[in-house]
Amino acid sequence: MGHIIGIDLGTTFSCVAYLEGQRPLVIPNLEGARTTPSVVSFTTSGERLVGNLALRQAITNQEHTIFAVKRLIGRKFDSPEIGQACKKVGFGLGAADNGDVQILVDGQIISPQEVSGIILDYLRRCAEQFFGENVTEAVVTVPAHFNDLQRQATKDAAQIAGLEVLRVINEPTAASLAYGLEVKKNATVAVFDMGGGTFDITLLEIQDGVFHVLSTNGDTYLGGEDFDHRIVEWLVEEFWKENRVDLTQDRLALQRIKEAAERTKRELSFTLESEINLPFICASKSSSLHIKKLLTRAKLEELTDDLVHKTLPCIERALDDARLSLNQIHDIILVGGQTRMPLIKKTIADFFGKPSIEDINPDEIVAMGAAIQSGILGGKMDDLILLLDVTAFSLGIETENDSFETIIDRNTTIPTKVTKPFTTVEHNQRQVRIHVLQGESRAAHENKSLATFYLTGIEPAPAGVPQVDVTFEIDADGLVRVHAQDKTSGSEQRVEVRPSSGLTRSELQNIIEQHKSKEPNGTSDGKKGLL
Repeated sequence: MGHIIGIDLGTTFSCVAYLEGQRPLVIPNLEGARTTPSVVSFTTSGERLVGNLALRQAITNQEHTIFAVKRLIGRKFDSPEIGQACKKVGFGLGAADNGDVQILVDGQIISPQEVSGIILDYLRRCAEQFFGENVTEAVVTVPAHFNDLQRQATKDAAQIAGLEVLRVINEPTAASLAYGLEVKKNATVAVFDMGGGTFDITLLEIQDGVFHVLSTNGDTYLGGEDFDHRIVEWLVEEFWKENRVDLTQDRLALQRIKEAAERTKRELSFTLESEINLPFICASKSSSLHIKKLLTRAKLEELTDDLVHKTLPCIERALDDARLSLNQIHDIILVGGQTRMPLIKKTIADFFGKPSIEDINPDEIVAMGAAIQSGILGGKMDDLILLLDVTAFSLGIETENDSFETIIDRNTTIPTKVTKPFTTVEHNQRQVRIHVLQGESRAAHENKSLATFYLTGIEPAPAGVPQVDVTFEIDADGLVRVHAQDKTSGSEQRVEVRPSSGLTRSELQNIIEQHKSKEPNGTSDGKKGLL
């Protein structure tokens, strides 16, 4: 058996690792760095750049440089999150025929799955160079609060990259694996995970090699990008006050400001003040204008305090779902680069009444946990480790009068299988429509639609007499299968819930074939053309 790699596909940075003996180790990228910027850029010559080379194109080639694609994957163009993204990104976004968000590059359309696939393909090639052999299998992590559409889209991205995903694992759960392997003690742990684009809180018990997730909560559109944007807004507002020039209309200036904002935010995790100096940011009628501002840590905390405190209700809901009190939490693990912010550390320490663990690299622990899971699947772990994860959302079907009938509650341990009986609402009804939904609202239309299918061949009978058993099954990846059967006639219908949005099987296969036909151009980070 070849090597199975673990991949943390992040919003801002991605990381790949593998299991050596009993220890997870990070695989350096083709430039020797331990993490890779999750950025893809298409040059005018048709070259495709990934990572740091792409990041260097962000100012001069911003309309063709794609970042934070994880915030787009599996979403509809008319969603509030994409509405926010349209105001912040320098590249074009549009709607597919099925309503999915698409990326526009030089008049061509590319899906978020394809861009994510380019990043995953680069990480795969990094691993192949490291091992000196082909790599075809991986464990890939996703935010715990990713819904079924987003999980399936991530698996599609891996397939585009030539990777078979052996397991999709939640990022906080992966982090807890790496933590548990290191400390080797029984504990109830809170994993606070905030990266560039998403936030999760996961509570779990670790006992005698069993990692049992108790509950999870979070926000798939809250992360470091939002903190950066607060600095951008502040700088733009200050510049307007001083010069009466609106920089929001200048994309080049905004990209320079965004890069400076991210650098300054990082510096303020370790210093009390940082100078932002951007000469020749724009030109007025009489002269060139510059930005030179001092941003203090205190001011940054003032600008972003609400973002930090937005996480606390999620933690409270996770505690309620797990039926845990604060004093039952032994350790707090901070995961994701944004958790280096002192205000986050202090807020979480104040909330739990104890400091978080400091000796864990928040940028690498998720990939290392994925590598441990790859070792478990590959039979490389001597110690028995059992991972029991949960589903982040309730699952059920639409019933009469736009009602949502829950079949599997959120935070149910997976894999799981639950059956509930239903009946007809009209006399002599010969078929029933099964509309599969995911969410917490009692109103069906307020939840996420996953799939619709019909069970036919029901024996004619008065309304309320036939019994139709609907079975929901969730596998270890968190993906759903539904089975409906009429008890009288024996008629049945099964469906593997492949979301109605996203790439169709034929579209995915076409992209994979195009991807295979393109050979590397000889540069460390590039291939020719769009997928």
